[in-house]
Amino acid sequence: MRRLVGYCRLEGNAAASALSRLYAASRLFVNFFQPSFKLASKTRSGAQVRKRYHAPQTPCARLLASDAVSEQVKIRLREVAETLDPLRLLDEIRTVQHHLAALADGARPHMPPRQDEDLARFLSGLATAWRAGEVRPTHIEKPKRTHDWRTRDDPFESIWPTVCEWLAARPDQTGRQIFDRLQSEHPGLYPDCQLRTLQRRLKNWRTQAARKLVFGVYDEALGAGSRSGSIRREASGNLSS
Repeated sequence: MRRLVGYCRLEGNAAASALSRLYAASRLFVNFFQPSFKLASKTRSGAQVRKRYHAPQTPCARLLASDAVSEQVKIRLREVAETLDPLRLLDEIRTVQHHLAALADGARPHMPPRQDEDLARFLSGLATAWRAGEVRPTHIEKPKRTHDWRTRDDPFESIWPTVCEWLAARPDQTGRQIFDRLQSEHPGLYPDCQLRTLQRRLKNWRTQAARKLVFGVYDEALGAGSRSGSIRREASGNLSS
C-alpha cells in the first residue's frame, strides 16, 4: 500500500476522499488486469527449497475458473470486466496520486475531476514515461548520505610513503605485485584479505597522478587516502566533544 500511496502524512476529509477514490481504482485494476503468481508446490531437499508456481493469472480469472464460485457471481464479474478500461484506471490512479502528493506538500484541498474525456493525453505520455524514472507522484526517493570516512584504521598508512617511492620508480606496477613485495619484506604483517584495500589506494594515487599530469594540480587530501579519513575522524571527535 505504501508503494501506491507513499510515505507522506495525509489528514483531513480531502485526503480521505482522495484515498477512497484511489483505492477504488486500484482495486479494480489489480483484480481485473494485474496477473500474479500462485504457489503450486514447495519441496525441500536439505537446505534447498524449490518452489513451483501456476501460470500467472488475474484474481478475476482465477474466480472464473474456480468451481467453488457460483454462476451468478461469474456473470456479475464478466459484466463488470466488460465496463472497465485498464488505461482509464491507470489514468485515474496517476491523477489521484498527483492530488495526494500536492496535499502532502500543503496545496489547497480540491478534488481533481474524473478523466472521462479522450485518453489521448495519457496515451501520449506512456511512450516517454520511462525516461523520467519513477512515475509514481507519491514516490519520494530518500537522499543517500555519501560515505567519505573510514570505519577502520588503514593498515598501509605507515608504509604508504615507501609504496609511493616504489610507484614513482615503476608506475606500471600492479597492486598484486606491490602487495607481494610488501608480504615478502614484512612477513605476517599483511594478510591476503588486505589486497583490495591496497588496490583502492593505488587507484586513488593513479587518479591524482593523472590529474597532476593533465592539470598540474595534485590534491594532497585525496592522495593521502586514509590520512584524510583519520583527519575527518579526529575533527568529528573534537566537534562532538
